[in-house]
Amino acid sequence: MKLSQMSQLRSAGPSRMRGLTLIEIMVVIVIMGVLAAIIVPSVMDRPDEARVAAARQETITILNALQMYKLDNRVYPSTEQGLAALIKPATVAPLPPAFRSSGYLPKLPKDPWGNPYQYLNPGVHGPVDIWSLGADGQSGGEGVDADIGSWM
Repeated sequence: MKLSQMSQLRSAGPSRMRGLTLIEIMVVIVIMGVLAAIIVPSVMDRPDEARVAAARQETITILNALQMYKLDNRVYPSTEQGLAALIKPATVAPLPPAFRSSGYLPKLPKDPWGNPYQYLNPGVHGPVDIWSLGADGQSGGEGVDADIGSWM
């Protein structure tokens, strides 16, 4: 069969394109609405818990960067140098003898509530302490307002 004959056969028969009907579309929308009504409330009840978990994870990440800093430079940054010493070399003593050109963190994170993490060297709970002041941004507190530290 030639190409022109095949083309004529295709155009001769009724071409029927199947699409979604309005009822099918409405059923899909209703199903999506029911799923959203079930799932969204269970997820929306936990934003504070998610922020606490994120703060805990970030304190661990910062602590790991501090440990890498200590491996390279034999000491942790001082409290005065702060966590900024993980981004660029400190300009106050003790100066790091082997600071990595790329730094130890790409940027200094803020806690999930937008506040800077706190740093203390020597720490009360370990060699160094890193903590978030929680949702209220003040020391102490309970629940989501409680401090979240690297020692937890």
